[in-house]
Amino acid sequence: MLEVVALGGLGEFGMNMLALTYGETTIVVDAGVMFPDPELLGVDRIIPDLTYLQQKGRVAALVLTHGHEDHIGGVPHVLPLVDGPIYGSPLTLALVEPKLEEHGLEGYRLVPVRPRDRVTVGPFTIEFIRVTHSIPDCVALAIHTAVGVVVHTGDFKVDQTPIDGQHFDVHRFAELGAADVLALFADSTNIDRRGFTGSEVDVVEAFEEIFTSATGRLIVAAFASSIYRMQILVDLAVQFDRKVAFIGRGMMRNSEIAQRLGYLKIPAGVQIRDSDIPAYPAQDVLCLATGSQGEPMSALSRIAIDDHRYVKAGPDDTVVLSARSIPGNEKAIGRVINHLSRRGADVIYEGIKHVHVSGHGSEEELKLMLSLVRPRFFIPVHGEYRQLSQHARIAERVFAGRDPKPEILLTENGDVLHFDGAGARIAGKAPVGRVLIDDTRTGEVGDEVLRDRRHLAEDGLVVPVVAINKQTGALEGVPDIITRGFVMEDSQALLADGARLLVDVVEQASVEERTDQGLIKEKLRVELRRFFRKRSGRRPFVLPVIMEI
Repeated sequence: MLEVVALGGLGEFGMNMLALTYGETTIVVDAGVMFPDPELLGVDRIIPDLTYLQQKGRVAALVLTHGHEDHIGGVPHVLPLVDGPIYGSPLTLALVEPKLEEHGLEGYRLVPVRPRDRVTVGPFTIEFIRVTHSIPDCVALAIHTAVGVVVHTGDFKVDQTPIDGQHFDVHRFAELGAADVLALFADSTNIDRRGFTGSEVDVVEAFEEIFTSATGRLIVAAFASSIYRMQILVDLAVQFDRKVAFIGRGMMRNSEIAQRLGYLKIPAGVQIRDSDIPAYPAQDVLCLATGSQGEPMSALSRIAIDDHRYVKAGPDDTVVLSARSIPGNEKAIGRVINHLSRRGADVIYEGIKHVHVSGHGSEEELKLMLSLVRPRFFIPVHGEYRQLSQHARIAERVFAGRDPKPEILLTENGDVLHFDGAGARIAGKAPVGRVLIDDTRTGEVGDEVLRDRRHLAEDGLVVPVVAINKQTGALEGVPDIITRGFVMEDSQALLADGARLLVDVVEQASVEERTDQGLIKEKLRVELRRFFRKRSGRRPFVLPVIMEI
């Protein structure tokens, strides 16, 4: 019996992770992260809860479909549970390596694979199939098991004119479909877009116009993983006699990795360092920068507020945002566009010119995948529930006249799918959830930390400072109350009353209580909270400081 559980990626965009178990062997496909909403204060990334994998024991292999963060960002967190190798295409593994170094993880076997390769892990034989997407070196998986073949598409679109000449392997999907596929797990991201998604080369025309009309410096912001977009822009820079500079840590690192592996080709003498930009006339430079989502510390945000060491944006310059805005980032992106407009720059984004194309297949491509693979069971993955249910509805139409008709299973994170000779069914629920990661603490953020952060943000902070004589327990001087983010009418009178309350609390306490820091602290905290709630209706975060003198 084959057991399949999605730990993330169903009901949300990001956090993609699928576990497959046959007998004693468990393999994991992808280990992604999700980026947090603004209300998750101070949280940098979200990964799936790994309790299910811990219960399974050791993971025999981690298999990666491609190098986007929503598929590889969680690798360092999953690796401690993995005993075997990590399989992925050369570019995917090259993007994983720096993450392992950052987390001090060593001794893991990174095994590069190519399309049409096969590897065996226990009872699983995993076959890699070329698909096209917005980053090179992407694969789908055909996982051969004793109960049948499971196809996992990864992220894909059908690009008929790929920049690197590596075509979507339609033939292999058709062969698998003809031979019989047990289950298809397919990307649902763009199911609500009609027609076909454009090819990566579709943006060339708009960029040619921009290069022709740009009189000053040209700054293009894109995702650091958009290596095809980088290649298009480098080729145009060569054509229009501009030097190319990569700005921002992610852009620099990924362009180096892509050049090293041969995925990004830059003729000699075209690339310059960011520190060389001021030495060239503005009309001779193309800057490729991070910050297409308005991230506050990114290169583009710093350029927008005139805070970048080498790059300035002025009245003759053109700035292009060559990426879609991820839902939730619209305000931040709008802010950056406003700042750039204040500098006098001409700002171009997707609504104005066709400067971005999605990496995910639209409705017609997803239909094509369904009719090629013709599985016995179809499970939509990667997307919010509305995308998954829409994909199921479209699959109904694709399979309308078929007999026997494929069965469609709409599942959510944690649903335990069992495949055996009798068919497929949802056999229970695995523990799933989200783990919040704060990079500065290099660890998980607990509920109470998040609650405290929200509390501080809404009600402010009150710090009563009380000096107590160590020997006698008597008060020394007048207690002081410091507030941050706590605003009240006639706050002076309120704080004076609060200070008097502190004096009363200390004087009414016994000497034992006064000389025990823990006890007196708690007493002051409780009384002061009660006082503020009664007088102001607010519940500030009270943090007493006791100084023993």
